[in-house]
Amino acid sequence: MTWFPLLALVLGPVLLVEALLARYEVMLYTAGWRAPANRLPPGMPYARGAEPDRPPDAYLVYLDGIGKRRFTDTRDGGRLVQALIAADPGLRVLGQVQPYSPLAAPLAGRPVWEWIRRHAGLLLFLHNVMQIFVAADRRYRPLYNRAVGAQIADQLRLAGYRPRSGVPVVLLGYSGGAQVATGAVEELHARLRAPLLLITLGGFHNGANDLTHACHLHRLTSAHDRIERLCTWIFPQRWRLLRRSGWNRARRAGKVTVHRLDPATHVGPRSYISPVAHRPDGRTHLARTTGLVLTLIRDLRPTGPPGRRS
Repeated sequence: MTWFPLLALVLGPVLLVEALLARYEVMLYTAGWRAPANRLPPGMPYARGAEPDRPPDAYLVYLDGIGKRRFTDTRDGGRLVQALIAADPGLRVLGQVQPYSPLAAPLAGRPVWEWIRRHAGLLLFLHNVMQIFVAADRRYRPLYNRAVGAQIADQLRLAGYRPRSGVPVVLLGYSGGAQVATGAVEELHARLRAPLLLITLGGFHNGANDLTHACHLHRLTSAHDRIERLCTWIFPQRWRLLRRSGWNRARRAGKVTVHRLDPATHVGPRSYISPVAHRPDGRTHLARTTGLVLTLIRDLRPTGPPGRRS
């Protein structure tokens, strides 16, 4: 095991630098030195799916996992979004939100990060991982939530959403996107007064955010998802002992429903979004996840469809 001290020696300074830099964007936003960008690249639509000239059944904001570094979705996230659009043409889907950037600035296109991508791609993931922990940190959480919540609200308006219209807004957060989804609830409620449905897919979040103004949260998980299970161990707000945490208050209010997607894993060829792994009924994991998400959206109501309570 002589490699372990060497690995720690290399990664230690990197993690320290990332921990310091991760706060940079949220502090720039808070100080007002830089405003979040809300314009997309030329030719990129603000939403896909239902045409803007007809009222959609719902707006779905997809918040991707830590691989997100462009306005476009990651490979797996893109498969899920395309499957949702193909199966329900009444949805308007937004996938361009940058969950790991309070300034709405994708990593791709930044000269330094382009160099890192070619020479040390692991750091791109470390950057987004650190952003999750900044979003979960009680010192920065309100600022981060306000910044990304405002980003989502702006993108929804540009996609045609009318505040107080009553059209549901669905936040679908995969992995670390769940931390951002739960954190955006209060800002979206204040700005849009929209019915908010949250769906977490292998959600990695600390359970501290207030879910009072969410209609419901559906937790899609699996006994084989070690990463999702890890967050239930490392964040005390997810422990039943801390009854006053946002997560536990939502549970007691009946706002959290658990849906098991065994034997799916968090990532890899047997992940929730895998188009090649099959369930016993013959469906792929991607088809199973897509079908469940659409059922939850169509059955939007405060108590949610039957399922196991968390």
